[in-house]
Amino acid sequence: MALAKHFHAFIREIEPTDEEFEKACEFVVGLGKATSEAKNEAILASDILGASTLITLINDQKRAVKSGKYKTEAALLGPFWRANVPEYPLGANIARGEEGKDENQLLKVTGTVRDSQGHPIANATVDVWHSSPVGLYENQDEHQPDMNLRGQFKTDAQGNYHFKSVRPAGYPVPTDGPCGDLLRAQDRHPFRPAHLHYMVSKPGYQVLITQVFADDDERLHSDVTFSVVESLVGQFRKTKVAGDKGYVVHYDMVLQEGEMVFPTPPIP
Repeated sequence: MALAKHFHAFIREIEPTDEEFEKACEFVVGLGKATSEAKNEAILASDILGASTLITLINDQKRAVKSGKYKTEAALLGPFWRANVPEYPLGANIARGEEGKDENQLLKVTGTVRDSQGHPIANATVDVWHSSPVGLYENQDEHQPDMNLRGQFKTDAQGNYHFKSVRPAGYPVPTDGPCGDLLRAQDRHPFRPAHLHYMVSKPGYQVLITQVFADDDERLHSDVTFSVVESLVGQFRKTKVAGDKGYVVHYDMVLQEGEMVFPTPPIP
């Protein structure tokens, strides 16, 4: 009943014409027609309207440990996570393709995983994945090797993790269906800002799914999926180490105590 009440209130507020209502119905029908095994247009609509992110944040707050002092905000899993990715030793480079040869795009990522009271968590699994410098994930790009720009790491005794990769680029969501028409009608761009995906886990703690965004991306404040929150913005800086090139970013993660439940992989 709550849905009907709010929906009716929305209709009363905007007072759509018959033509506008018919167009809205056509949009809903179009979502179904545009959905396939490769793309779910209905989920994409939820994403670009901000519903997916809002629901994620609401439920994330419900799961937070009430007595906790610290917390990392959750973010969308996205459609590109893969299970059973390679596990690397700390400090390894997950860039396995040609993009890894450009020293100016190298990225060193460091951080510490802690619990909600601030204590370091040893042997936590840090699963990371991201797009290439041209904005494509490995499963979208035939020129990238399998499992490129993906990897798992275990934190050390002090809860620290560190790895190497390359700077990710932002990219557009699909615009060849009704969602693209909606974005154009709203005069909105279809881009996501550059980001790193994380899934951090350890038995006894809730699985943390989040994203860390590049602070220098021009679309940081207009993410098409409304996913950027201030606490998830990382400081991507040119390295100051003599003789080194590329960038560095440091980001700490906080796990909430609870049951460890993993999501269903969107792709094999």
